[in-house]
Amino acid sequence: MSRYFKYLLLVAFLAAVLLIVFLQFNSNSNINQLIDSNEMLMQDLATRSDLQQLFNEVITMESKVRGAVIRGVPLDSIEFTSETDTIYKALNRLDSLHDDPSLHSLIEQLSFQVDEKIKFNRAVLDSFSLRGKASAEELINTQMGKKLTDSIRLVILKIDDQHQVFVLNTIRQADDNGRKAKTLGTIMAIIAAIASVFTFVYVAYKVREQQQLISRLNVSEKKARDAARIKENFLANMSHEIRTPLNAILGFTNLLQRKPLEPDTKDYVQTIQKSGENLLTIVNDVLDLSKIEAGMMRIESAPFSLRGLVHSVETMFRQKAQEKNLKISSAVADEIPDALEGDATRLTQILVNIIGNAIKFTSSGSISMHFTSKGKTGPAILLGIEIRDTGIGIAKDQLPHVFERFQQAENTPARKYGGTGLGLSIVKELVELQQGSIAVESEAGMGAGFLLTIPYKIAVEDAQPVPRPDKVASPIFIGQTRLLAVEDNEINQSLLKHLFTGWKLNFDIVNNGREALQILSKNKYDLILMDIQMPEMDGYSTAQEIRNNLQLQTPIVAMTAHAMSGEREKCLSYGMNEYIPKPIREEQLFQIITKFVEAQRKNENGKNPEELRSDHAFRFINLDYMKEVSGGNREYERTVTEQFMEAIPDDLQDIRHAWETNDATLLRQLAHNLKTTISVMGLNPLLEPQLNLLEHHNLSKDQFEKVFGELKSILSHSLQEAKQFYRSFN
Repeated sequence: MSRYFKYLLLVAFLAAVLLIVFLQFNSNSNINQLIDSNEMLMQDLATRSDLQQLFNEVITMESKVRGAVIRGVPLDSIEFTSETDTIYKALNRLDSLHDDPSLHSLIEQLSFQVDEKIKFNRAVLDSFSLRGKASAEELINTQMGKKLTDSIRLVILKIDDQHQVFVLNTIRQADDNGRKAKTLGTIMAIIAAIASVFTFVYVAYKVREQQQLISRLNVSEKKARDAARIKENFLANMSHEIRTPLNAILGFTNLLQRKPLEPDTKDYVQTIQKSGENLLTIVNDVLDLSKIEAGMMRIESAPFSLRGLVHSVETMFRQKAQEKNLKISSAVADEIPDALEGDATRLTQILVNIIGNAIKFTSSGSISMHFTSKGKTGPAILLGIEIRDTGIGIAKDQLPHVFERFQQAENTPARKYGGTGLGLSIVKELVELQQGSIAVESEAGMGAGFLLTIPYKIAVEDAQPVPRPDKVASPIFIGQTRLLAVEDNEINQSLLKHLFTGWKLNFDIVNNGREALQILSKNKYDLILMDIQMPEMDGYSTAQEIRNNLQLQTPIVAMTAHAMSGEREKCLSYGMNEYIPKPIREEQLFQIITKFVEAQRKNENGKNPEELRSDHAFRFINLDYMKEVSGGNREYERTVTEQFMEAIPDDLQDIRHAWETNDATLLRQLAHNLKTTISVMGLNPLLEPQLNLLEHHNLSKDQFEKVFGELKSILSHSLQEAKQFYRSFN
C-alpha cells in the first residue's frame, strides 16, 4: 500500500510538475503575447509620428520652393537635394507597414504621390531657373502642387485609419492575454501573482501614457486655435502700430522735401516717400482685411451724389492714366437718380481698387466705367457697375481664383506688377457686405471686365438726415467769416455755393490750385477748403505752396472722395489741418468751419469761443440753435430741455457699460447718437473731439478713462446749466 502510495505521490508530483510547467508555459506565452502587443502599440505611435513627419517635410519643401519663387532667389540645389533625402528617409521608416497586406497598396500609392510631389517642385525650380519667375508662378498657379499635397494628406489619413483597425484588434488581443495571465496566475500562486502584478503595472503604465498623449494632443489643438485667433489680433494691432511710425516717416519726408536739396538727395527723398506710401497702402489693405475677418467692418448709410462720386474717382486717376497714355471714361445712365443712400466710402474703395488694378495692368487703350439700373423695387435701386479695360487680361483657368486671398504658402501675387494681392479680395468682401454680387469676364491678352451689382436706397429729394446747418448758424459767422473753396467739379461748386449762401458766409470759389495761389496772394481768408484731385495742380501741391512760398498759416481742410484709411494722415503730412470725405455732409462741414473759425477768433481776439456766444448766461450750453428752431415756442424748449436732462445720465451709463463689456460696436453707436442728443444744447463744438475718439478709435483703458472723464465733466456742468434754464419755465 505504501509502495502504491509512493508511486501515487510520484505520479502526483510529476503531474503537479507537468501542470506547473504547463501553466507556466501558458502564462509565459500569454505574457509574451501581451508584451508583443504593447510593443506594437509603441510602434503604432512611432508610425503616426512618422506619417506626420513625412507630411510636414512635404509641406516644408513646398514652402521653401514657393518662398524662393516669391523672393526671386533660386533655391540652392544642395538644399533641395537635402530636403528630398529627408522626405525619402521619412518614407522609408514606413516600410514596417508592408507587413500588413491591407496597407500594401496604400503605401505604394503614398510613395508614388510623394515622388510626383518632388518632381513637381523640381519642375517649378527648373522653370524658375530656365524661364524666370513668371513661368514658375504660372506653374504654381495651376494648383497641381496643392492637389498633390491634398492627395498625400488623403492617403496618409487612409493609412492611419486602416492601421488603427489593426491596432484596435491588437489591443483587444492584449486584453484577452492579460485576463488569461491573471487567471493562470491565481492558480500558480506566487509566480502567477507576480506575473499578474507585473502585467497590471505595465498595462496601467501604458494606459496612463496613452492618456497623457491624448491630453497633450488636446493641448496642442487648443494652442493651434489660440494661435489662429492671436494671428488675427496681431495683424490688426500691428497694422495700427506700423502706421504710427510710418506716418511720421511720410510727414518728415515731406518736411525734408521743402528744404533746398541736391538733385541726388531729392531723388532719394522722393524714393523714400513713394516707398512709404506704398507700404501705407499695404498696411491699410491688411487692416481692412483684418477688420472684415473680425466682423468690425461697418457699412453705413447716408445720402450721396453718385455722379459726383464717379467724377471724383475719375479725376483721381486721370493723371495716372495720362502718364500711360490711357483713356479713362465714365457714363451714368439717365434713369439712375443722382441722390442715393448707402455707404459712399465703401463704394469709393471698391472703384479705386478695381480702377487702380486696371491702370496697373493696362499698357495701352482705355478704361471705362458704366453705371446702369438693374431694376427698382420700391424705394431701392439695384445699381449695375461695369468696369472694363484693355489690359493683359486673365487666363480662363485663373478666373475662379481671382478673388482669393493670398495666404502664407499660397501667397503668390503677380510681383512683376507689385501690390499686396489683397485688393480684389477686399473688393469682393465689401460688395458682399452690402448685399451685392461681383463677377469677372476675361481672357488672356483681351482685357478684363468686372460686373458688379449693389442695392442702394433712393434718397428723398432735399431730405436731410440731420438738422440743417443753416438753422444752426451762429451769429459769429454772419458777415465776419471769409472762405476760399478750391474745387473743380461744377456740381460740388453749386453745392458749396448753396450752403455758404444759406449760412451767410463771404466766400470765393476757384477751379484749381493755381487759381487758388493767385487769389491767396491778394486776399485774406479765415479758412480754405481744398479739393485733392484737380487739373493743373492738385491739392497736395497747392497746400505745400501755401505753406512754403506764400508762408500762410490759414487753416486748410482737405475735401476728397478718396475716403480710405490713411488718407487723413496723408493730408496732414502735406500741411493741411483736417480732412473731410466726399460726399460732403452739411453738419460735418458746418462743424469743421465752426471749429476753425472759432479757433481763429480766439487767436485774434484773445477770447474763448464761449465768450463769443450770443447767450452769455451759460458757460457750456449754447441755446442759439434751440431758440432758432423753436421760433419762440417755450413749450418746445421746455420739452427738449427735459428730454436732454433725462437722456444724458442714461447715455453716460450706457457708454461706460459698453466699454466694460468690450462691446465696441455698441460703444461707437452710442457715441455717434450722443452727437445728436447734445446738438439741442449747442455742445457739439465742445464735445466733438471726445466723441470722435470714442466713435472712430480703439482706445486703451487709460485713454478711455481720460476721454470719458472729460466727456462726463463737461456734460455734468451742462446738466447743471440745463437745470438752471429749465427752472426758468416755472
